[in-house]
Amino acid sequence: MSGAPAAIVVPRARMTLLASCLGMLTLGANGTAIMAALPTMRHDLGLDAAQLEWAINAYLIVSAACIIPGGKACDQFGARRVAMTGLALFAIASIVVATAQLPFVLLAGRALQGLAAALAVPGTLAAISEANDPERRASAIGAWAGFLMLGFSLGPLIGGALTHYLDWRVIFWASGATMLVAAAGFLVGGNGGVAATARHVGRFDWAGFVLLAIFMTALVSALHALPAATSAPLSLAGYALLAAASFIALLKLERSIEAPLIDLGLFKEAAFVRAVALGSIAMSCILALLLFYNLDAQSPNGLSLTPVGAGLSLLPMSGGLLIFAFSAPSLVRRFGPRRALSLSMLLIAVAGVVIAVVVPLQMWVPLIVGLFAIGVGLALPYATAPRLALATLPATSAGAGSGIINACTFLGGSIGVAGGAVGFALGGLPAVMGLIAAVALIGVWLCRELTAEL
Repeated sequence: MSGAPAAIVVPRARMTLLASCLGMLTLGANGTAIMAALPTMRHDLGLDAAQLEWAINAYLIVSAACIIPGGKACDQFGARRVAMTGLALFAIASIVVATAQLPFVLLAGRALQGLAAALAVPGTLAAISEANDPERRASAIGAWAGFLMLGFSLGPLIGGALTHYLDWRVIFWASGATMLVAAAGFLVGGNGGVAATARHVGRFDWAGFVLLAIFMTALVSALHALPAATSAPLSLAGYALLAAASFIALLKLERSIEAPLIDLGLFKEAAFVRAVALGSIAMSCILALLLFYNLDAQSPNGLSLTPVGAGLSLLPMSGGLLIFAFSAPSLVRRFGPRRALSLSMLLIAVAGVVIAVVVPLQMWVPLIVGLFAIGVGLALPYATAPRLALATLPATSAGAGSGIINACTFLGGSIGVAGGAVGFALGGLPAVMGLIAAVALIGVWLCRELTAEL
């Protein structure tokens, strides 16, 4: 009789893994598919430039602010419940976006998607960790990350094809339906053979959460206000002061309470900070590239491509990103983190300059080579930096560290979109690519302090 429960555990663990991977595939694809659809969405919904950027940033900022509470919710309510709630909420939010007729409804739906992602990402990861024994856990987590990366890579083509041949709303209808299937998988899979992990974790730091959200929103709003700094300086100054004040208040609060939202002690480890910064730089470059490349590629004054044409032209970047993300661990082991990540950041900078030069000339061969090269360069820090950051921490700080890493990555993406908007307003896609190249050089400088070996 003792073998019967074990026989049940494995199928349930597999169902939990399948549901989690399906959710992450959809989450990744949705996050980048919208980039190919945004020019059409802008026309259909009458989005102005600020609303266009907030269609991305509403998702990113809410995710960044809520991902740490999402991880804490897994401890308090159980990973399976949090994962199922996040997946179902993402389905509801996708329907809100799919039916949006006004800009504010679109932005509300995107913010709700961000909240859902902040629950689904830590929830599914913790659920598969609980559902699998130590022998299977590493491969299960690898599959979870791989499907997220696969969706992220295929998103531009999926979004372009659906927008061109059907309608941009189909992207979100499909996302909603798939997320419901994933949520149902958790119901079918039960607890994956383990008992619920819900437990009391103490009083939640609501004041810290509010201050963190205010800081992130004010910081990104200040960046959005930069292009109009000469005509509306008070707006820029107001957002900048609010960002500074909320940040200072957050630091004081987190140092003074017993159970802070953010463990500031983690930032005393310089290697942790450098690794987190590298991951944030990678995300900022990826999202800035995807958004503003699509805006330029689908513009009559740019490459004049259809949505599906823009998605196809990004396949070299997606291919480089996907292939080298999976091979990143072996490359880092072979060459060491310092050398591997320094070369990848340098490759981003060089490819950014190449793309900036050849896009106005519509030189397709060097453009394709540049897109592939920048995908290769982005893959290593995107896939490796979180692991390097966690490697600097003791096992007891892994949960808190993971929440900070994810929050900083989402915030980095939002800063990339906002900063890219400044460059796009000043000099179009070439200016955006120049900005990406400059940020990548900062990454090269950060890499010099990494250890030579992992």
